[in-house]
Amino acid sequence: MKKFKILVINPGSTSTKVGVFHNLNQICLRNIPHPVEELEKFPRIADQYKYRKNIILNELEKSNIKVDNINLAMGRGGLLKPIPGGVYKVNRNMIRDTLTPMAEHESNLGGLIAYAIAKDIGPHLNAYIVDPTCVDEMEDIARLSGLPELPRKSFLHALNQKAVARKFAIQIGKNYEDINVIVAHMGGGISVGAHDHGRVIDVNNGLNGDGPFSPERSGGVPVGQLVQMCFSGKYTFEEIMKKIKGKGGLMAYLGTNNACEVEEKIATGDMEAKLVYDAMAYQVAKEIGALSTVLKGKVDAILVTGGVAQSKYLVEKIRENIAFIAPVHVFPGEGEMEALAYNGYLVLKGEIVPKEYV
Repeated sequence: MKKFKILVINPGSTSTKVGVFHNLNQICLRNIPHPVEELEKFPRIADQYKYRKNIILNELEKSNIKVDNINLAMGRGGLLKPIPGGVYKVNRNMIRDTLTPMAEHESNLGGLIAYAIAKDIGPHLNAYIVDPTCVDEMEDIARLSGLPELPRKSFLHALNQKAVARKFAIQIGKNYEDINVIVAHMGGGISVGAHDHGRVIDVNNGLNGDGPFSPERSGGVPVGQLVQMCFSGKYTFEEIMKKIKGKGGLMAYLGTNNACEVEEKIATGDMEAKLVYDAMAYQVAKEIGALSTVLKGKVDAILVTGGVAQSKYLVEKIRENIAFIAPVHVFPGEGEMEALAYNGYLVLKGEIVPKEYV
């Protein structure tokens, strides 16, 4: 069997995960921290890519990992224009839209860094992204919100959602395109998607919109009260947005976005912490229940994933309310590095034909 060497890059808010895989075997994984004071020197997130790229190369050199013989580079995809899921070659059009994204997010750096490293090695080497946050496969009926000026938008943890859906399909001997599943990704944000034969036909806006509240996002809040807050004169636009994304959810109620800390509070008898944590589970379960109607009750399984899915307490609370809909399977953790490497491997084997971003 031919052995391919795949470089994987996954930027986070204050760190960058970089991995090297021989086929599907991980031979190197580093989580490189970036001091906040260093990142604050850059006006925009996109401006960080050279800084992060150089640190990645230095870290790999210290680990005696040579990048000049990699076969391709995979980067986490960012907030491009709405596109269907799949593997996309990083091209000039994508670079253009990444440098002027629809919103600031560290995932925008994945394709930039992968492309820059690949082109440093040689013009023959390609970089790709997979199932970026902006994947949009929603049905038209799901886009209507009640106000024409405010259509519902698709922003989700597409990379991990689709990866675990494919993993589950393999486990039951089927293809992802042959099953219906509801996937709940629970991390700093929470997105719950209805996957209908390989397409996410409905999903809450996991970036800064509706759906369950999460460790640091408000989720869908009472609209009228939000409007009153916006026009109260007490808050700036930036402060309101921070309440929605960054200081909402668990942060707003309990002053922490760390689920482990919340569970420690519960263990000591903190009833407020228990109520808030149970409410988050309740809202996730309610979102799953709502999406079961989108699939008309034809749900092969409910898949729970993401970093917060490592909480047995939270998962059981969710399971109590949804087990009647379909079997519940838990895939704890992010799984993003493995998903990126797996898709790169399929490209190299010729089993996936990358799409062209236009």
